[in-house]
Amino acid sequence: MVVSCVVLTIFSVLVALMWISRHVMIYRQQCSERMLGPNAPGPGDDPPLVSVMVAAKDEEACIERCVRSMLDQDYPNFEMIVCNDRSDDNTAAIVEKIAAEDPRLRLVNIENLPEGWCGKNNAMQTGIMQSKGEWICMIDADCRQTSNRTLSVAVEHARTNDIDLFSILPDLEMKGFWEKVIQPVCSGVMMIWFSPDKVNNPKKPNAYANGAFMLMRRDVYEAAGRHEAVKDQVNEDMHMADLIKKSGRKLRVLRGDGLYKVRMYTSFKQIIRGWSRIFFGTFGTLKRLTISFLLMAVMGLLPYAAALIGLLGFHSSGSTAALVCGVAGLAGVAMQMSVIFRYYRLLGNAGTLAITYSMACIITLVVIIISMTKLRAGATVTWKSTSYAKTKT
Repeated sequence: MVVSCVVLTIFSVLVALMWISRHVMIYRQQCSERMLGPNAPGPGDDPPLVSVMVAAKDEEACIERCVRSMLDQDYPNFEMIVCNDRSDDNTAAIVEKIAAEDPRLRLVNIENLPEGWCGKNNAMQTGIMQSKGEWICMIDADCRQTSNRTLSVAVEHARTNDIDLFSILPDLEMKGFWEKVIQPVCSGVMMIWFSPDKVNNPKKPNAYANGAFMLMRRDVYEAAGRHEAVKDQVNEDMHMADLIKKSGRKLRVLRGDGLYKVRMYTSFKQIIRGWSRIFFGTFGTLKRLTISFLLMAVMGLLPYAAALIGLLGFHSSGSTAALVCGVAGLAGVAMQMSVIFRYYRLLGNAGTLAITYSMACIITLVVIIISMTKLRAGATVTWKSTSYAKTKT
């Protein structure tokens, strides 16, 4: 009992120190992080043609909002193509109606999925091959532009800073209880590997892009091998970013501030399925998934275990070692709660939801385990009613 308490105490102290370091990281990020907002400079004279691309499969619930908010942009020179990827709902009819009102919008219908391709990758490449823009802006159908200057400030920032692939992170729209509880924690797992500081540093191998908004020069897209180079990847944005960075091109990721919103998932089931797909497609190896699992378990749950075991042990035996263990565990919990409170507030979430963090950790661990099961031989990933076989990463 004493030995166990000593070990737990040591780990609890280390975890508490790690949470304290997160306070420092948040402070530094708030002081140094550059965000892109609607008041940033827009395009000057002779703005290049931009082709805005959307791949949509069964998106009747959100496609009109996505399309109209993009057509409302003040950027003076762009076209928009919606690639209807084998939808069984009214997606195509909705887009056709809007296209009849605005000549900048075109609908491309895709009837078949070539063997070896993921649906979104095929849809995007098909549409891009029919576009004319010097720049390609890829967005998701569940995006809603909250500023009419998103495209203007993004293009100007990319051109001014000679960026080859520019990705703007969205404001997450979280309405339901499970969205608010789980999604910030899952997003935090991604930041373990892909913090903007690392991604934007050309000396580091970390590569990341968010498919909700990716702006790329056409010549860079062609040189990278188009979507064909990542045709079988369910997280094509991450893999395309990796190709771009490895080729020596300039990759940049910035947080958006009031530019656009994404509501990723609306139900508990969608959250579990969606994030297990993201973790599998992004990490793709047992090593990285295992490291993510262990970090989440130790940072998220060990302080509670130490507090419970230590305090119960002290109550039953009066052991000083058990008391110290319990206090160390409580200290770790306190540090954790203070960091999560600040983190949730930064995401626009209620800080009081920090009390749900341990529950969210457990759910996220289950999601990571589900992702691990997709690594087995013969496993498939199902997304938008299409199943894909596991591919090498």
